[in-house]
Amino acid sequence: MIPSKKDVQEASVRVAPYVHQTPVVTSHLLDAICGASVYFKCENFQKMGAFKMRGAVNAILQLSNEERSRGVVTHSSGNFAQALSLAAKSLSVKAYIVMPSNAPSVKKEAVKGYGGMITESAPTLAAREQEAARIVAETGATFIHPSNNLNVILGQGTAAFELLKTHPDLEVVLTPVGGGGLVAGTALSVHYFGKNCITIGGEPSVADDAFRSLQSGVIETNKTAPTIADGLRTNLGDVNFPIIKELVPKIICVDETEIIAAMKLLWERLKIVIEPSSAVPFAALLKEKERFRNKKIGIILSGGNVDLLHLPF
Repeated sequence: MIPSKKDVQEASVRVAPYVHQTPVVTSHLLDAICGASVYFKCENFQKMGAFKMRGAVNAILQLSNEERSRGVVTHSSGNFAQALSLAAKSLSVKAYIVMPSNAPSVKKEAVKGYGGMITESAPTLAAREQEAARIVAETGATFIHPSNNLNVILGQGTAAFELLKTHPDLEVVLTPVGGGGLVAGTALSVHYFGKNCITIGGEPSVADDAFRSLQSGVIETNKTAPTIADGLRTNLGDVNFPIIKELVPKIICVDETEIIAAMKLLWERLKIVIEPSSAVPFAALLKEKERFRNKKIGIILSGGNVDLLHLPF
C-alpha cells in the first residue's frame, strides 16, 4: 500500500528538529548548458554529509522506548552506516553497524566517530545479512534496512518535500537510484505536493537493475555493479519497488564517463563537493537535454562523502 499524504507530512515534522534544512542552489551557466532551469537540493550539506540522515532519524523516532533501549542494527558500506550511527547518537540509542571488509576506510572511521559499533563481514550481501541477523538475535536490537523500510523511505522523501515547499512549480525532480529509498520517498513527496510534477531516476548503466525492474515489472538484480557511483550498487526492495512502479515513470541510465563529466562540472561550477552518486541525476539531465528543455527541474544532490584521495578526475 502506498503511504498517504499525511504520512509524508508527519515524517517531515518529525525529522525537522534533527536534520538541516539544506540549501537549494542554482547556476545561470548550468541552466544555459542544460537548456532548463535547475534547482539543486544540496543534501551534501546534510548532517553526516548525505540525505540518509533523514531516513535514519525518522525510522528510530518511530520505535518504542523499549525498542530504542535495545538499539538498532543495519548493514551498509557507507552512508547509511554513518547516518544510523549519528541519528542513534543524537537520540541516545546504541547502533550496531555491519560493514563489508572492503568498505572505504574513510567511511569506517566516520562510523566510529559517530559512535557506531562496527562488525566487519565478507563483502557479499548474504554475509552482511547473516551478520546483521546474528546481532539482532544476540542483542534484541531492531534491524533497520538502509532503503527497504517504510519509515526510512518517508524520511528520505523529506528532502523533496522541502524542495517543493520553496519551489512548488517544479515540473520534474531527478534523483539517483540505488537501493530505491530516495527515489521512492521523493516520488511520494512529488505525488502529493508537486503540481503536475513527476519523479525521474538516474542510474549507472553498469548497475541498471532498477531500469530493468521498471521494464519487467519484477525486481531485477545485478551480478556485478562496477560503477564509480558506489552508493548505487544496491538493489531495489519489496517495500520501495511498488511505490517506484506506481509513481516513477522513467529511469535514465548513464555511463561512467557521463557520471564523471557531470561530477566535474558540478565541482567546477557550483564550487561544492559531491560524491559520484550525486552526479548521476545531473548526468541524466545532460544526456537527455531535449526531454527537459525549458522545464523547471529539481535535482537531489544526495551526498558529499567522497574519498579525496581517489577522485575520478
